[in-house]
Amino acid sequence: MTLTADDDVFTDLVEPFRGELTAHCYRMLGSVHDAEDLVQETYLRAWRAYDKFEGRSSVRTWMYKIATNVCLTALDGRARRPMPTGLGQPASDPRGELERRPEVTWLEPLPDSVVWGGRPDDPEATTLHRESVRLALVAALQHLTPPQRAAVLLFDVLALQASEVAELLDTSVAAVNSSLQRARAHLAKLDPEVEQDAPVLDDARKRALLAEYVDAFERYDVPRIVALLGADAVWEMPPFTGWYSGPEQIGDLIETNCPAERAGDQILVEVSANGGPAFALYMRDPADGVHRAFHLQVPTLGPDGFTHVAAFFDTDLFARFGLPDELPPEHRERARSLRQDSAPAGRPE
Repeated sequence: MTLTADDDVFTDLVEPFRGELTAHCYRMLGSVHDAEDLVQETYLRAWRAYDKFEGRSSVRTWMYKIATNVCLTALDGRARRPMPTGLGQPASDPRGELERRPEVTWLEPLPDSVVWGGRPDDPEATTLHRESVRLALVAALQHLTPPQRAAVLLFDVLALQASEVAELLDTSVAAVNSSLQRARAHLAKLDPEVEQDAPVLDDARKRALLAEYVDAFERYDVPRIVALLGADAVWEMPPFTGWYSGPEQIGDLIETNCPAERAGDQILVEVSANGGPAFALYMRDPADGVHRAFHLQVPTLGPDGFTHVAAFFDTDLFARFGLPDELPPEHRERARSLRQDSAPAGRPE
């Protein structure tokens, strides 16, 4: 397409909304891949309809209406994206056999760079925005019908009026209010934080706990990992269907199924996902000593420790986070140092 003056005007008007529209589509579908595709479709539809835009609403609201309709069309007849805890089965035996189901379209984590792109934002707006892509919230949203998801996101996240939501969804205000009431009640059961202020940790304390968490994993110190978990901590790891409840059970799972044997076997590289810190874990291959992509962890940190860890074993996600398949060179010295410190006396690494 050859750019014209109209193209420039259109781009200037709508391009600033790309990140937040991507977040909106991600919340609706639970997939960053799908979200990016649907944002492209949104921009294409907006371009085609631009000459009919009469300015009765803001450009932002107009773009959200298009994006929401694109998402609702995409969700028609499509199964929701679950997490293992959403399959309706009880907590698993940590010493039992792991069941892997790669054919399930699991919920995906969201790389923060896709939404924010590393740009500095207003701190208050950033806090609100990052809260709106919490993994627990997005997982809970998948249990709602697509129209309910749209109503909750447009009203509670984007702060539109009920009349605006009704217009965007081509329904009545009464229908919107009824849908919101049912959706909020369901969300409150699945994600209790949705109706209350999440406890805020001091930044220094948060960084200290995250550093201790990384050190415990890299030293393969299971008792320390267990000590860092909250009393009701949950561990899940799609595409494995099981989920595990409580620090001791999670510790048993790690001791029983983790291929690491000692310090330096696993190295964590920090990334950002779903509005907070996340870690790409590289596991040492005993055959050649190379650390390769193993899983991507999105932990949730509460005032009493880590309350939830989602470990995504889809290593294709590493590329989505801009990470290589093998441990980056700048982290290899740490792995060597950890292994040397833990080597038996008289046995060099």
